[in-house]
Amino acid sequence: QNRRKSSGINAEWPLRPGTIEDLIRSFGKHFEMSRPEHIGPPELFYNDSEAVKYTNNTRIIEIQMSMSARAIELLNLPEDQPSFILDVGCGSGLSGEGITEAGHYWVGMDISPSMLEIAVERETDGDVILSDIGEGVPFRAGSFDGVISISVLQWLCNADKVSHNPFKRLKRFFTMLYSSMRSGGRAVFQVYPESPKQMELITEQATRCGFTGGVVVDFPNSTKAKKIFLCLFAGTPVGNYQLPQGLGNENENTIQYSNDRFTGKKRKRNGDVSRKEWIQNKKQKMRAKGKDVTADSKYTARKRKPKF
Repeated sequence: QNRRKSSGINAEWPLRPGTIEDLIRSFGKHFEMSRPEHIGPPELFYNDSEAVKYTNNTRIIEIQMSMSARAIELLNLPEDQPSFILDVGCGSGLSGEGITEAGHYWVGMDISPSMLEIAVERETDGDVILSDIGEGVPFRAGSFDGVISISVLQWLCNADKVSHNPFKRLKRFFTMLYSSMRSGGRAVFQVYPESPKQMELITEQATRCGFTGGVVVDFPNSTKAKKIFLCLFAGTPVGNYQLPQGLGNENENTIQYSNDRFTGKKRKRNGDVSRKEWIQNKKQKMRAKGKDVTADSKYTARKRKPKF
């Protein structure tokens, strides 16, 4: 109770109905610099009031539309024919409007019922589906020519429930997304990674599931304008194999295309350390942690002969 008073959050105990949502909003105001995924799960964070604010705020609309236009540009779709696009985390349909303006058809999926209700009220041109992307992409194989996603993937890196495992949820998402795209299709994800490790986790899981591609960074030297786009190819990309350069300083922001897939092989150890030294150092670390380790002998790190 003392902590509640010192933090400036007004909540009585026992909690009345609806107080959880009020606390989430209060924490959001108290910690203005907090990331949305730290405040609560997306289906609770994007409630009715947040969904209305998200859709009516002109600044949010401008940012959302500009990032959607950039993602569509990075897809590099053919201009002479319409394509079928999947909008992952479509929300209230703001990014879908950019797809429609570009002359393409789209389907959106989102976990927030409040955001999808506004999308239906706004009579968006695309169909919307209530779905958790961590459970996979419920579409048949080869359905989509391209995929875009704005500010969604970082939510999968959090475990909002006991049953949530970020590794498994990312793997399930990328595996089913890969199968739902046509061969050579592109996917562009605008992400706000919390740390380099989180970005590495996302790209590693995508590569394990068969995707190739790279990262495009717009305005890398700007704190506010910096945007990170993960550009992926499902199979062999059609046409240009090079990713475009990010906007901003071209000299410091050169993006290379990677056509390597995860092979499951372990990385090689440091060539300066022998096999026996590496094993002895490993055992010494285990002993320092208080674990039982087999004593060293003349047979330590000795390779077995092919015949016993």
